[in-house]
Amino acid sequence: MNVADFDFDLPDSLIAERPMEPREAARLLCVGDRLTDKTIGDLPSLLGPGDLIVFNDTKVIPAQLHGRRERVEGGAVVAVELLLHQRHSSAEWTAFAKPGKRLRIGDTIRFGDLLRAELLEKRNSGEVLIRFDRKDAELTAALEAIGEMPLPPYIRRAQDARDRQDYQTIFAAKEGAVAAPTAGLHITPGLLQALRERGVATETVTLHVGAGTFQPVKAERVEDHKMHSEWAELSPEGAARLNAHRAAGGRIIACGTTSLRTLESAVAPDRRFSALSGGTEIFLYPGKPIYSADRLLTNFHLPRSTLFMLVSAFSGPNRMRAAYQHAIQQNYRFFSYGDACLLERRDDDTAAL
Repeated sequence: MNVADFDFDLPDSLIAERPMEPREAARLLCVGDRLTDKTIGDLPSLLGPGDLIVFNDTKVIPAQLHGRRERVEGGAVVAVELLLHQRHSSAEWTAFAKPGKRLRIGDTIRFGDLLRAELLEKRNSGEVLIRFDRKDAELTAALEAIGEMPLPPYIRRAQDARDRQDYQTIFAAKEGAVAAPTAGLHITPGLLQALRERGVATETVTLHVGAGTFQPVKAERVEDHKMHSEWAELSPEGAARLNAHRAAGGRIIACGTTSLRTLESAVAPDRRFSALSGGTEIFLYPGKPIYSADRLLTNFHLPRSTLFMLVSAFSGPNRMRAAYQHAIQQNYRFFSYGDACLLERRDDDTAAL
């Protein structure tokens, strides 16, 4: 299977720079046996008793840092930009660095007077391993003070104070993500209350989204791509509730690809869930069966991306190509701050609309 099979042309004008206000006014494309144009505000009418929706409760940290390289023996001061990727200990993170070629092991990167980091390793993947001079709560406080929200690279404007709130879901509780689980950005307290009044049950999982979600697929064949590891968790109690819900005949709806990837990392082919706590590198693409969820609420994704491959695995490549063509023709708003679609799982991937 070729990565080029997942390419499509998208006008720049359809890339959302801000979320819709009010959030419930964002458009929602329902993708099943036919395509239906709705809004996020219609979601409670599309779900009901017997449905359970799973949200990701990760919290985005201000992971974009600007500093300068310093060396004990002197040398030119070099401006350095870091995008934190994954936490390894209370003080150590992997990060993507620019300009990585100007850095060497032992370098100190200073972020104003508040924070410093030592470069411990350079890796072939383009990542570096750094150790901050603060840890735990002190490091969190420093990042909050000097870091910027890690907006995706396709948002070209400068970020501002609004993004601190806009790029965080109402479920955000566990710090560690460096990108938002963007389907959850559509959910407001009022919409969540309306879902619960309809009898929709809720569950949370955690997947700390890494910066690898924005890295391009460089392989030519889909099967040759390797995913970055991300930390995921489904509690024993959550697994038991999901199993009981399914045993009672209920449907499971994943809110976002990160929730789906967590669920798929915790489910067996017999569709039973087990507790999960650790790294996952799961890669879902057409030909990979989906066991965990019956429907998927998700945003519109980049061409040639692992996330477009994932939704094609969930609903079928022909169906998703038709859905994306419709969305482009109808001027849906794409990517993190854009509109959404509600997908039905399809067990075969050959039927076209």
